[in-house]
Order: sequence, then C-alpha cells, then structure tokens
Amino acid sequence: MASMSQTETEIFANDLQAASPEVHLALTRAGVTGVHKVIRITHAGSELLYYADIDAYVDLDPKQKGVHMSRFPETVSEAIDQVVIGESLHVEDLAERIASQIVERQQALRSEVMIRAKFPVTRRTPVTDLPTQEIYTLIGHALSNTDHSRRMVGVEVRGLNACPCAQGLVREHAAVRLREAGYDEGQTREIFELLPAATHNQRAEATLMLGTSREVDARDLIGIAERSMSAPIFELLKRPDELHVVEQAHLHPRFVEDSVRLMVAGTLDHYDDLSDGCFVLARQVNFETIHNHDVVAERHGAVRELRAELAGEPGAAHHITAGEWLQTR
Repeated sequence: MASMSQTETEIFANDLQAASPEVHLALTRAGVTGVHKVIRITHAGSELLYYADIDAYVDLDPKQKGVHMSRFPETVSEAIDQVVIGESLHVEDLAERIASQIVERQQALRSEVMIRAKFPVTRRTPVTDLPTQEIYTLIGHALSNTDHSRRMVGVEVRGLNACPCAQGLVREHAAVRLREAGYDEGQTREIFELLPAATHNQRAEATLMLGTSREVDARDLIGIAERSMSAPIFELLKRPDELHVVEQAHLHPRFVEDSVRLMVAGTLDHYDDLSDGCFVLARQVNFETIHNHDVVAERHGAVRELRAELAGEPGAAHHITAGEWLQTR
C-alpha cells in the first residue's frame, strides 16, 4: 500500500471539526440519522438478524465547529459487533452501549441514540388457527453523559379502533326505526345485545415505551398495546377470522383516548414491581376514515405520578417527559 506524502499527512491531520465556529452557539443535537444496520438477537437458542435504523446525536459545544460524523457509523458498527442482544430482546442495551461509546469517542458531554428494528412475531389467526407473521417495530432509546446513562425500551403496534360516538348515533337511529316497525323496548334491547351496531373504523398505531433497568420482553408490551385497542389486526385473515375481528372491534368501541389510558393502566398492572422512578410513555394515532384529519392522544410520566393519579389523587401539574427522564440521574 502506498504511503501518504507529507502534504497529504498534513491535510488529513487538520481537524477542521475542532476549529472555532463563525457563530458562537451551542447545538442541542448534531449527529447522523438513518444509519442502516443489521443487528443480531439471540432468542430461544438461535441467533437471528434484524434490520434496524439507528439515529445518533451529541450536544455540541459552542466552541466546536462540528462533530466527527464518520465516527458515528464506526462506533455503531463496533458496538453491534461487541454486543449480542439476549433472549429478552435487549435493544435498549445496545442503544445504551452505543451512546456511551459515542460520548467517549466524540469527547462529548452527552449522547443520545435511537434504534428502531423490524421485529417479526409468528401468531395464529383467531378462528382458523393459521400461522401468520406479524411485523412490529422494536425501539431502544438511550441517553448517556460522562457520569451516567439511562435507556428505554418500547414497541410500535398497529391495530383497529371502532368509534364509540358514531356507534351511539347508529344505535339511537336504529332504535327509532325499530320502534316505528313495532318492536318494543325489550325486543330492541335484545337485538342490540345480539348484533353489534355499525360504526366507522380507524387504523390505530400505538407507541408504548418503558423506562426501567429491569428486563422487559417486547412481546409483553405488544400484548398490552393490542389489548388497549378495539381489536388486533392480522396480515392473514380467512373469512371466519375477518368476521371475528370485525365483531370484536364493534363489541369493544374505543376512542384514541381510551386506548392510551388503557395502555398506561395495563403497563402498571403487568409490571407491578416497577419502582416509583421508572417511566411510561403511551401514545396512539388513529387514522380517520370519515375525516380528512387524524386523531392522537398521549400520556407520559414517572410511575409514582401515574400510580397516584390512577388511585384517585390529584394529577401532577407537570408530566415528566421522556427527555427529562433520560437526563435525570
């Protein structure tokens, strides 16, 4: 391999990123986004590969012109090579490792890393019991500084919500028409108990994040999110399965706000050993079918404040955000 000349050596030794910027101003985030990598996850005794998108940032000192962008992909690759995620799908451990290494390599005060990996789960259809592969998004989010680090694990889950408001209107209108046709109140009530009223449906996308040092199985988070919706959805559905999903959704109509509240309550019920300082974020977007807009609801906060509010105590004046929780020791 040819050696570099003295001029070339001087060119490459010139660290422009360390120079002073024209404008003396710190940056909250500087880094790379959309780094595409394949990560290894060991599960049930076998090693599987998952496609992931990784974002990595540092905060930038006002005296430093730029960050060393090439070091981000290098650090990500090194961390992936060194870490094999365990059976509990610890993508958050990988995010934390990358963030810690970036702080060291970039000589930064703080680094933030987000990993989003495609996560397949084999399930059975509800009636015909056929195997179907469903794809979810597994999320690892970590923040590291010179003296501590914190991480969160979460999932993105798609499902189905049936609108309670429109269903109530349909029931009221149907009751009038049934009375006009000669049905009494008892017969009308019996009909509604046998046949769920029609309503419009919304494709729902939920994000459920849990900030804790304990082990978390992503499949548990998926289950909590899906049970908070009117019905789960499946890639494969035969006609009996389709009937089951539609009936289940219309028998459990829910607003997007209902789903978020159920996610928070379900998380605290499932993980009843969470310490007060742990963190929960539940967010859901419902994609409307009869409106041009979509609807969204979100709740986040420390476990102590969520438990207190669910117990009937007054709500906190300020809900701790994910960013605030990650930066707190």
